[in-house]
Order: sequence, then C-alpha cells, then structure tokens
Amino acid sequence: MVDLGIVIVNYNVCDLLRDCLQSVLASRGSLTFEVCVVDNGSTDGSADMVAAAFPQARLVRAQNRGYAAGNNLGLQALGFCQGKQAGSSHPRHALLLNPDTVLPPLALAEMLVFLENRPQAGIAGPRLVRSDGTLDWACRRSFPTPEVAFYRMSGLSRLFPRSPRFGRYNMTYLSPDVTTEVDSVVGAFMLIRGEVMEQVGLLDERYFMYAEDLDFCYRAKKQGWQVWYNADVTVLHYKGESSRQRSALANVHFYRTMRLFHDKHFRDDSSFLVNWLIHGAVLLLGSWAVLRDRLRPAERRGVASALPVGREGGQL
Repeated sequence: MVDLGIVIVNYNVCDLLRDCLQSVLASRGSLTFEVCVVDNGSTDGSADMVAAAFPQARLVRAQNRGYAAGNNLGLQALGFCQGKQAGSSHPRHALLLNPDTVLPPLALAEMLVFLENRPQAGIAGPRLVRSDGTLDWACRRSFPTPEVAFYRMSGLSRLFPRSPRFGRYNMTYLSPDVTTEVDSVVGAFMLIRGEVMEQVGLLDERYFMYAEDLDFCYRAKKQGWQVWYNADVTVLHYKGESSRQRSALANVHFYRTMRLFHDKHFRDDSSFLVNWLIHGAVLLLGSWAVLRDRLRPAERRGVASALPVGREGGQL
C-alpha cells in the first residue's frame, strides 16, 4: 500500500507549482507516495506544464468550483471517500498541499513518523514560514468560536498577544518552537490519517475558498481525533499568490465563509444577539475590506481581514 497520497490544487501559479512539485519529488526517506495535481481551470499553462514535465503525477483538469471541490476531486482520484474501509484501494494517509509551498527533502518522511507515533492524532501540520522567514500564523490555530472571534474583532488579540485568553486564535502566546496539540492546522499542508478520511469524509464544498480546513479539523475533533502542530519540521509557504489575482472575489468569499462557519457550528447554540452581532460584524468588515482592497495599488491587493479565518488572510 502507498504510504501517502498528495493532492495539490492549482490556479494560475505555474512557476510556483513547478517548484513545489520538484521539491515533493526530491523527497527522501522511507516512504512511498503518489501525487495528484488538480488544475482549477488555469489559463497560464499550468496543466500543460505538469503533463509535460511531471508525467509521474496524476493530472486532473477541472473547472474552478473552488478549493474544497478541487481537493475533493484529487482525494477521490486517489481512492478516498467516506465509509471506504482501509485497504489497498487508497493510500494510508492523505496530504493536502498548496502549490505555493516548497518542502525540505525529509519533510514528508518526518511528518509521517510524527503522525504515526501518535495513535490519537488524526491530522498534523508543520511549522510554515513566509519567504521573509516569519511564521505563517495560520499553521496553528484555535477555532473561531463566538468568544474567540470577539477577541479578534475587538482588537483584544492584538493588544494582548501574549495572553493565553485573548491570543488564543493564532496562539500568539506560545512560542513557534513548541510542538503542541491545536484545534486546527492549515490546508496549505494538512496531513490526514486515512481512518480520518474514512470517518469524516471529504471537504465541505460550500466553502469555495477559506475555512474548509478549519471545518474539516472541527469535524475530525468531533469524532475524537487530535490535531497536532509539529514545530520540528519547517516548510516554506509563499502564500496568497492565487487569491491576489482576483482579490475582490477572494475578499467576498473570505467573509462569506466566516458566516458559513459560524452558522454551521455555533448558531444553534448561540443567542439571537450573538448571532446578530456576528452577522453584522462580518457584513461591515467584509464591505470595508473590499473597499480598502480596491483603493490599494494592484501589487498590494489581496485578502485583508480583521477576522480569524483563512489560509491567506486574517493573520497577525
């Protein structure tokens, strides 16, 4: 049985995708893996590049139905689906990987050992760093419960980043060097045990982009699985290149997923006032983010947020 099935969803980042695939295929260690690239309707020649330069990778050419839907196509191509029993029909584990990442040679092997040494760990992610060497805060997070979202939206998380109470979302109170159990890791590099895929199923395709990783981790933890951040493996994450190309649409989806995540997991247990405040804050902050993005120079556009969700925005 293959140890790892890797899904990479790409949209118009051909050069970054090439670098990512080269780093994946240069991986060393005692493991076997297969790669599936899902191209979401790119117009920059990405799919043709993969077909020509990386024939060992499985290529799925798809219409752009979003990041979650693209990952689901890749997972299904590798044999993953809810309710399927463990066996030779799919790899032992799955990895969701963004095309704007570059892996060190031993990253895959070390992350697999990390996961398999923790029987209760269903999902794991490494330390992600930006091109300037700073931590990508999205790589270890707490769920945006109404309380945590309030700390973020009110600015308390920025005023008191070292507070275990107010700094919970991005865990700014904890050193990036500490390996720890978390609520969620990020879909840019999310290693998932095969049994979790069988129990939890595929990603929720209502999330066009953003928060599908939070949602998946939330569902896994509801099934009793742990989620871990591994500080001992570091992966480079350029971040935000796809969304920057259509920044207005990305901002709309970013805030739409805020409301979707809240309504799916917290609305029924929250008061009318709390729900009204969350919905109102999402609408106001989303409108401001779209306007602010339009006023920026093109090279500085992207997802800008005061809210705590997303792989490419909303981080400290």
